[in-house]
Amino acid sequence: MSELTHFDEKGRSRMVDVSSKEATDRIAVARGSISMKPATFRLIEDRRITKGDVLGVARVAGIMAAKKTADIIPMCHPLNLTGIDIYFHPDAENSRIEIEAKARIVGKTGVEMEALTAVSAAALTIYDMAKAVDRGMVISDIRLIKKSGGKSGTYDRKE
Repeated sequence: MSELTHFDEKGRSRMVDVSSKEATDRIAVARGSISMKPATFRLIEDRRITKGDVLGVARVAGIMAAKKTADIIPMCHPLNLTGIDIYFHPDAENSRIEIEAKARIVGKTGVEMEALTAVSAAALTIYDMAKAVDRGMVISDIRLIKKSGGKSGTYDRKE
């Protein structure tokens, strides 16, 4: 088990110094989901929500959020992402949309937080755009699926 690195020798919170780390290709994939009423799911799928193209706007929100992760997560390093992709996997049978974000960088620290933030913002945007017809939507299961690069190597969640 790794030790927590966001504390100094006196137990105070700190941002980890990554200046001595090697810049490597780093990728992180995160997923989460939003569940809703079947009628809400159909409105989103048919692009009939009055605020517009829900998934299109949610994709942009996820990308923007990934780029601003360091502004909202206190100990995150500001990163110059080389790529962020957002995918939606609609599940009509369960009235759920699975959201996936893949973040990439060549750098000294990982992009897990950027991928997780992208999923979160995309889910919140779907909620915001459809809340007028369904306030009971549930955002859940936001999790890291995979990460690669860096000294700690590859992490691959078994699902």
